[in-house]
Amino acid sequence: MEIMKAQKGTKDILPEQAGFWQAVEEIMREEAEISGFREIRTPVFEDTGLFQRSVGETTDVVQKEMYTFLDQGGRSVTLKPEGTAGAVRAYLEHGLFNEPMPVKLYYLTPCYRYENAQAGRQREFHQFGVEMFGSGLPIADAGLIALAHSLFGRLCVKGLKLRINSIGCPTCRAEYSKALRAYFSERKGQLCETCLSRLDRNPMRILDCKDAQCSKVAAGAPHILDYLCDNCRNHFEQVKADLDAAGIQYEIDPTIVRGLDYYTRTVFEFVSDDLGAQSTVCGGGRYDGLVEELGGRPTPALGFAIGIERLLMIMKSQKVEFPAPDSCELYIASIGEPAHLEAFRLVQKMRECAVESACDEMGRSLNAQMKYAGKIGAQFTLVLGDDEIASGKGMIKNMKTGEKTKIDLKDDFEGQFAAISTEAQDNEDLQF
Repeated sequence: MEIMKAQKGTKDILPEQAGFWQAVEEIMREEAEISGFREIRTPVFEDTGLFQRSVGETTDVVQKEMYTFLDQGGRSVTLKPEGTAGAVRAYLEHGLFNEPMPVKLYYLTPCYRYENAQAGRQREFHQFGVEMFGSGLPIADAGLIALAHSLFGRLCVKGLKLRINSIGCPTCRAEYSKALRAYFSERKGQLCETCLSRLDRNPMRILDCKDAQCSKVAAGAPHILDYLCDNCRNHFEQVKADLDAAGIQYEIDPTIVRGLDYYTRTVFEFVSDDLGAQSTVCGGGRYDGLVEELGGRPTPALGFAIGIERLLMIMKSQKVEFPAPDSCELYIASIGEPAHLEAFRLVQKMRECAVESACDEMGRSLNAQMKYAGKIGAQFTLVLGDDEIASGKGMIKNMKTGEKTKIDLKDDFEGQFAAISTEAQDNEDLQF
């Protein structure tokens, strides 16, 4: 029978890789919590209308990439293509707007988009995201960018470029849309069918099209920064001043519009050249109208998301050192049934003390058990047979140095082992 394989665009994260993920996710949690963010976990699927209303019906995500289906009750549901919409829905549904402002949330979540699978772009991917509700001040924009900047520093990621832009508010965007519509109307013959459908409804989306010909045409389009109203211009100037005060370098890129319709004012991206073509690792910005769009009171809000797969690929290409996976600290080999029972008892006691321990679970010979201990990188071993059971004493062997230390099997075995392990580590540090 043929072995089944993972679906195209999905990948298994194997045990030897999971340690990398855990280390990165731990730093992400720490950085978010240092800045006052609390974790939220939202469902992996939502009502399709949530994404149509928030992400935007003219976006590539909604038009081409969503995993949408009817459930058994005939309801249209969609696997989440991004994390913000679900976080806003939860913020409203559970009355988080009654909490002291600003409300700060973060999440680690799988997301789903039906697109061509390639390096750093999978159909199932994972995001770390933060969302902040309640502050319309530029310092909140700069603070969010600073959080991402600090996170990349903690992860030792080099060479990222921060690019920022302002896409204004609905008032100044209306004038900008007129200018875009006029520009692209003169070039209809060079646009793809999807962009032709966007021309009247939302010409800004043409700027985000991935089609090579459309991108070429969009390169000559008017820039939003020339159409900002005074309030949006002042907001953007203050964001830049705050970033300057924090010593965070950036480039102004008037072509950034982000791929989702809910963005307003500040938008930003951290990009890298380490994956061949320029790649966005982190993207975010303001979405001051989204809470109201989804049924809440007018509430300023902003956030960002980092693609974890893409981030790990960059870290690997830069040879960032990942922590070595944990290895077995103590392996207890045994000969005979009484010794096997004692080995099992001691392993359980060690695990209760959070010491990674193991004994034979395969019925191996003593020789095979010791070979297995070597393969799993056991730091210490203990062999139990009839003599050890009768005397209640055994010998702990340091597998790195070969040194052996007598240990009492009955009286505070855990404490004795902890002392042996600590002494061995201290000696290793001194030698280093």
